[in-house]
Amino acid sequence: MTTSSTSTIKAAPLLRWFISSATMTVPQAAGPVAFALVALALTGDTSAGAAMILAMTLAQVIGAIPITRLGRRFPPTTFLRLLVLFRTIALGTLALLAHSAAPVIWLVAVSALAGLVNGAAAGYLRTILNELAPASKLPRALGISATLNETTFVLAPVAASGLGTVSPVFAIVAIAILGAIPACLLPTVRPEASPEDVHAPDASIISPSILLWLMCAAAGGATVAALEIGAVALALHFGYAPSLAILFTVPLCLASVAGGIWVSIRNRMASRRAVLLQLAIMTSGAILAALQVSMTLTVIGAVLIGAVLAPLGTYYSLALDALAPPKRRAEVFALLRTANALGVIVVSAVMTAVSLSTSLITVSCMMASVVIVVGFMSRRSLG
Repeated sequence: MTTSSTSTIKAAPLLRWFISSATMTVPQAAGPVAFALVALALTGDTSAGAAMILAMTLAQVIGAIPITRLGRRFPPTTFLRLLVLFRTIALGTLALLAHSAAPVIWLVAVSALAGLVNGAAAGYLRTILNELAPASKLPRALGISATLNETTFVLAPVAASGLGTVSPVFAIVAIAILGAIPACLLPTVRPEASPEDVHAPDASIISPSILLWLMCAAAGGATVAALEIGAVALALHFGYAPSLAILFTVPLCLASVAGGIWVSIRNRMASRRAVLLQLAIMTSGAILAALQVSMTLTVIGAVLIGAVLAPLGTYYSLALDALAPPKRRAEVFALLRTANALGVIVVSAVMTAVSLSTSLITVSCMMASVVIVVGFMSRRSLG
């Protein structure tokens, strides 16, 4: 067999993984718009849609570790397909309930069921990547994945909005179908544990080093969520129409895509000093957004946050891969996704209780605290 044909065979499963990764997050990306449109059609108000998203996110946090542990006895691809199938059935049920104008409480409950498996699914998806790409190519693979996922989060809400104007129920059906693609495309892998992994003790997944990067991920997730959730309020603050909230979210997404491309081209794990610099850049962006001095500076803040999103996410994934007990990597990767979700939940709760300005200041303080902690830990490890 020629070298080119061998590389093609190796590239095909990885391509299928990339497509699976990009479509796995469609329900989370399109859900806020689609659920809001369903709620608007059924109740005349979008607040029920927000409750559905909150239920989905909380369920993800609750189910991440127990469901991931449940899958340890199964091959990772098989279990991930089962998780995707479960979510697809839940979303299909949600569409049926919306079509029959069921009470909102049922829609919220089924939304929670759909979100219950998201954390575990993310953990197993990342674990499968380890079997498809050598360690030397993981930064590039993660950079491409981050770029595709950001593209999903840009395009999915637009598609949901367009489909929702035709029929909100049809939008949910489309989300269910697209979200089911990983069950069909995921390449089958059969991890072969090394002798060291087989006899390694079943160590804890909670250690100071792991908690450090989970804390960073939570703070970063809160920062991005604050800007995305507060985009409409920021537009109004500067005297623009609510529809011009895209002036903040689009630069954020474009900068994130550019960051993913940069990681893919560079294909190297960042140094601890570079990570500290990237965290400082995100903190600077959060401070610029919190100051709300001018439209231009706020947009620059959004760009700074977006530019380091993919590099930081890639580093967290690689660092946790190295720190995680071999038998429990899926659980640690699920915790990484859960940390992001917790950041979103915290900032959503803060923005519900206090003003946008106070929320952005809170997020800036979170990021500054993370920079201080990482700087201290880095100095201590070097010392």
